[in-house]
Amino acid sequence: MDRRRLLLILAVFVAVIGTALVFIYVRGADSRAEKSVANVMALEATANIDSGETYDAALAAGKVSMQPVPKNVLDKTTGYQTSVDALKGKIAAVPILPGQVIVTSQFGDTVQATSSTLPIPKGMIAISVNLTDPDRVAGNIQNGQEVAIFVTGQLENSKGGASSTTNSDIQATRLLLPKVTVLNVGSPQPPTTTTSTEADGTQTTEELPRTLLTIAVSQKDAQKVIVASKALDLTFGLLTANSNVKPGPGTSTLINSLFK
Repeated sequence: MDRRRLLLILAVFVAVIGTALVFIYVRGADSRAEKSVANVMALEATANIDSGETYDAALAAGKVSMQPVPKNVLDKTTGYQTSVDALKGKIAAVPILPGQVIVTSQFGDTVQATSSTLPIPKGMIAISVNLTDPDRVAGNIQNGQEVAIFVTGQLENSKGGASSTTNSDIQATRLLLPKVTVLNVGSPQPPTTTTSTEADGTQTTEELPRTLLTIAVSQKDAQKVIVASKALDLTFGLLTANSNVKPGPGTSTLINSLFK
């Protein structure tokens, strides 16, 4: 056998071995990836569980159930539950929200003595507002995120006199607060029915789900939000690190304002 043929056979052999090794590695990587994202049946809250509520009562009311949870988001040290029986006879030590994985520390023999489970910043207070889905970014606002709050209705100018929105048919929208932290997003409430009337007298009725959002604000800002929520319409705008939101004169339905 000449040298050239020997080298060719050797090259083919090396290529076959290399291909086999790559195939084995890829299969192993796929297997490891599947294991890392595989779901584990873990106990999860499906409704609000109040502090002091017994686990047995929550289970009987359907507030907890076994749900598939990605394995890579579970931490064994937290004591997540893989059975509905382990916590029987225990009491919820803290409020538990829907979607939370149930862990051992949330239940005990007594209720934790605490003034609040909300992370309220020093010097601020927590208040809640009830918003429809369109007014809370279609449900995309989550706990801990920051929002800008806009107000819509018949507004007055900064000098206290009536602005161009004195006509009841003219509405205006203006920034109320540029940055507010959302502490908690509650469960959806029963939908609110709204009816609008067109110029020709045609009426349209729609149902919009509402949700309670709890925010952290100063006393002064709390007063603004409370009065605006009762007299006007509030809309939350979700902020990111790149958002650019500044106070301004607002925009009304007057043509010269709407198309500036």
